[in-house]
Amino acid sequence: MSDNEKPDYGIVAVETPPKQGILGWLRARFVAGMLIALPIVATFVILQFLINFIDSRVVPLLPPSLRPETYLDYAVPGFGLLILLVFLTFVGAIATNFLGKFLVNLTDRVLTRVPVVRSVYSVFKQIRDVFQNNTAGQYKEVAMVEYPRAGSWVIGFVAGPVKGELRQRLGEDYIGIFVPTTPNPTSGFLLYVAEEKVMRLNMTVEEGAKIIFSGGLVVPDFPQAAPESMPVGK
Repeated sequence: MSDNEKPDYGIVAVETPPKQGILGWLRARFVAGMLIALPIVATFVILQFLINFIDSRVVPLLPPSLRPETYLDYAVPGFGLLILLVFLTFVGAIATNFLGKFLVNLTDRVLTRVPVVRSVYSVFKQIRDVFQNNTAGQYKEVAMVEYPRAGSWVIGFVAGPVKGELRQRLGEDYIGIFVPTTPNPTSGFLLYVAEEKVMRLNMTVEEGAKIIFSGGLVVPDFPQAAPESMPVGK
């Protein structure tokens, strides 16, 4: 080796990235600010649209003596929404007593016998019954199951142990897992899986929903051991 040659220590030279220009710096900061402001602005725009929509439908139904603009020079935003909330609370209070239950049952019998109307009413009645009769059945656990084949895992919510005829057919060791689709969780499919095949997770339902909503881009931090050390089943 000559005196002019430098010894090779096995260190790979790394090229220094070019310095960012003022336009690139401004563009990067603009995109960062837009991404921060977008969910905030979108939330306020949607809320404003809903409040204005409800106000435009509810306030005209009130007599002039009950409208704020009768006494003020301007309309009060959200007044229609407030009236709607009070009205629904009043309807709920009536529907929970004996007379209210009788009127609700009478309305059900009448509307389910009217052609065309019963088709639409039955759909919303089923949704109402789900929320009325399942107050304690909300999803409380997040789990993973192998689907659609071994080695592939999906995130779902524990619906509870099998009941009724399903329990007779499958056995008492099966539980229901609702697996929402990504990124639209309004649809999905229901799996009945043997409990020892279910991997229960420590994350909350909200954290599991964030993973599904974001398509796997938002995952909550978990400082514990690697996934292979987590128990499967109970």
